[in-house]
Amino acid sequence: MMLRVANPRAKGVIIKMETNPLTSYELGANPGVRMTDGGEVVIILDQTQLPNREVRYILSEPGELFEAIAELQVRGAPAIGIFAAYALAVISAHIRAFTFDDFYNELAERAEYLNSARPTAVNLARATGRVLAAVRENSDLPVPELPLVIRREAYAIHREDIAMCRAISEYGLTLVKAGDGILTHCNAGPLATSRYGTGLGAILLAQERGIPLHAYVDETRPLLQGARLTAYELHNAGVDTTLICDSAASLVMRKGKINAVFVGCDRVARNGDVANKIGTSGAAILAKHYGIPFYVFCPSSTLDPECATGADIVIERRDPDEIRTKFFAEPIAPLGVRAYNPAFDVTDGELITAIVTEKGILRAPYSESLRVLYE
Repeated sequence: MMLRVANPRAKGVIIKMETNPLTSYELGANPGVRMTDGGEVVIILDQTQLPNREVRYILSEPGELFEAIAELQVRGAPAIGIFAAYALAVISAHIRAFTFDDFYNELAERAEYLNSARPTAVNLARATGRVLAAVRENSDLPVPELPLVIRREAYAIHREDIAMCRAISEYGLTLVKAGDGILTHCNAGPLATSRYGTGLGAILLAQERGIPLHAYVDETRPLLQGARLTAYELHNAGVDTTLICDSAASLVMRKGKINAVFVGCDRVARNGDVANKIGTSGAAILAKHYGIPFYVFCPSSTLDPECATGADIVIERRDPDEIRTKFFAEPIAPLGVRAYNPAFDVTDGELITAIVTEKGILRAPYSESLRVLYE
């Protein structure tokens, strides 16, 4: 049963669901992003309102589609790619053009607009680029048929991500044994990807197969994706889950409770450096100190062959008030104090035990092993 009410933010329609949307990962779908069959609208689960409210939005306008990415209502590199492809499918249906060039130029302009919402996640630009390529390959078709080409390509991107997540999860399951403690940082589960997820996929697959694991979940300041989203997903799936402050990771490792660290990532350089949520590099340094394996999980689409090292990755800077005021009834810092709020950091490849992809478990030297992903 659904209850539809007017959206006070004038963004489509709010849909409040009585059922838990995360159960849909069992059906192979991203529980946070989908498109209607006719490509009229994209429907998202607003991740900024989890875990206290499960609210879905119906989106169709370019501005609100951009905002959904920029405001992290849709987040996670693979999910952003899926969403962007769906967004272009919806936008394409409203392009009023009589020639292929006019249609393509407007679509490309909209794609660049979406890309600017989150510059660090390579999946975003890769998905929009793939849609544009599909349109170019069908330039001989009548313009009214091009939106169908885009819908088919968007669905293909989603289906392929489902298959990739399953393969990644299967490989990841070989890295754990019953009773292991796994530290996570940020969120790389079904909400951020599709099906099982990447960084959380092996944990969810283990739970499904009756292999007990204990997840220690970093809260992941300042936006608390670990506390709000990862703990939400794992707890709902029945995984033994303990939430910890980011600053408690060292103590938990020192006490011998952690057997491995599992994280996702937003971009991989050719040398194995990875960009992921701020705080990831600190967790990797701690794991190295305590002799704990540190695993990065990602689809091959996250590799950027144009990026030689982590130094070439553009790090997104976000609103300082996410640190000073967000989630608090009153500001937690003195009025006027400056705040530095990078969304990501770069973890050196030398700190990474292995990078787990749908094509296998890749190990150093990454300049050699990663070639399988782009050659």
